[in-house]
Amino acid sequence: MTFSSSTPTSHLYDLIHPITLPPSESTFTNWGQTFSCTPLKVFKPENEEQCCIILEIARREGRRVRAAGVGHSPSDLACTEEFMVVMTGMRAILEINTEKKFVIAQGGIVLNDLHTSLSAHNLAMSNLGSISDQTLAGVVTTPTHGSGIAYGVIGTHVIAITLLLADGRKVRCSNSGERKELFTATLCGLGSTGLILNIEMEVEERFNLRDAQEMMDFDDVVDNLDAIVRSSQHTRLWWFQPSNKVRVSRLDRTSEPRNPSGSWFWDVLCAYHLIQFLLFIGRFFPRYINPWTSNFAAWLVSKPSVNVDESHRVFNVNCRYPQHTTEWALPYTLAPSCLRALRTFFDEEFAKSDGIRPHFPLEIRFSAPDDIWLSPSEGSSGGGTCWLGIVMYKPYTHSVPYRSLFASFERILSSHSGRPHWAKAHSLTPSDLREKYPRFDEFVAVLEDVDPRGMFRNPYVRRHFFGEEGDRDAFRVSPDN
Repeated sequence: MTFSSSTPTSHLYDLIHPITLPPSESTFTNWGQTFSCTPLKVFKPENEEQCCIILEIARREGRRVRAAGVGHSPSDLACTEEFMVVMTGMRAILEINTEKKFVIAQGGIVLNDLHTSLSAHNLAMSNLGSISDQTLAGVVTTPTHGSGIAYGVIGTHVIAITLLLADGRKVRCSNSGERKELFTATLCGLGSTGLILNIEMEVEERFNLRDAQEMMDFDDVVDNLDAIVRSSQHTRLWWFQPSNKVRVSRLDRTSEPRNPSGSWFWDVLCAYHLIQFLLFIGRFFPRYINPWTSNFAAWLVSKPSVNVDESHRVFNVNCRYPQHTTEWALPYTLAPSCLRALRTFFDEEFAKSDGIRPHFPLEIRFSAPDDIWLSPSEGSSGGGTCWLGIVMYKPYTHSVPYRSLFASFERILSSHSGRPHWAKAHSLTPSDLREKYPRFDEFVAVLEDVDPRGMFRNPYVRRHFFGEEGDRDAFRVSPDN
């Protein structure tokens, strides 16, 4: 869409007035309640024409534009002080092809809604992360991953993307040669290549998953890690550090009928409400309460269990409460040595009266290598990637000390060739990232080509990709922890 230079900007504002949020609703806070911002204006478009008008106004006023979804990223990735475009109003399914098994959906659709539509056509996504509260564009551009050593990040299932560029052009890019460099850059572009309008993605026939879980000793898991990881299609682990126990979860496609496990008493009263209360008490007595809480949580899941349900219900887990979190990826072959280094660190901290007392547990997942330029799984040696994520909860939204723990965690992961998950907060500079990603400069070159004036570069993008100095804690809700 093009606009005449004689069209007053005030008229353009009139056209999008219905989708402009009032100041009282314009404060943006992420799901974890760890980052917040107040944009100059917040828009929630419902069609492509409205997106074009927003970009035209931004060009005329010299404003930057930041696309946002539901705000699940635990960082300032979506934060801006200029224009924010909340894309969840663009959530339509444009096409579902049951024969060729692909779907075309608008980027703002939330995964839970996508699951419902796919299931109605006997289809499903092949792999998922821990939640389905994110938008499709969000999981593709971060890049979000599930677990399964033979399964890539979600972006590897994308066939094509339709973008609205900074100059107002609507373009389609794909992996088959149609603006392939733009396609590859967008798959882990953090929203910096343009507004994502539509995504075409391959899917598969609807399936149930059988999740068989058991508790094992840490040493047994690490000593036999490869055998355990390859013992199912989607293996994932939870390590309870104080007890050195690991909950092993093996997920496989099955023809068994749905047979969901769990109960209100254990899963809601104990595992949710009681644990949150103990975490709150642990803010005041971390040395005693936090290890006990972790051991109690490990006891709650100590018995073997089997759960059979529709795939997305098994892939997803309850993230429970607002939280501080970070996650790093490292070469699969280095996972055993990294896990042992982490155990040494935790053992040393537990031996100190004032040592770090983390919440539970450390999540361990796996993915196949890919060729996405800035994917943490890109070019993985040893045939795969191990993802390690750590959480410090915010019981009843109260913050807790976490920075010292995260700094030590990141130091150990970095020493094992780790790369941070892009949706999480990290401190790496362009120089650091250039060493970790051989195609970093090619990615930046694409940004400079499609967005030379930096319309889509919010503080996160300018800081990590272009080295712009700024207050890293500007959008943090609790910068002192």
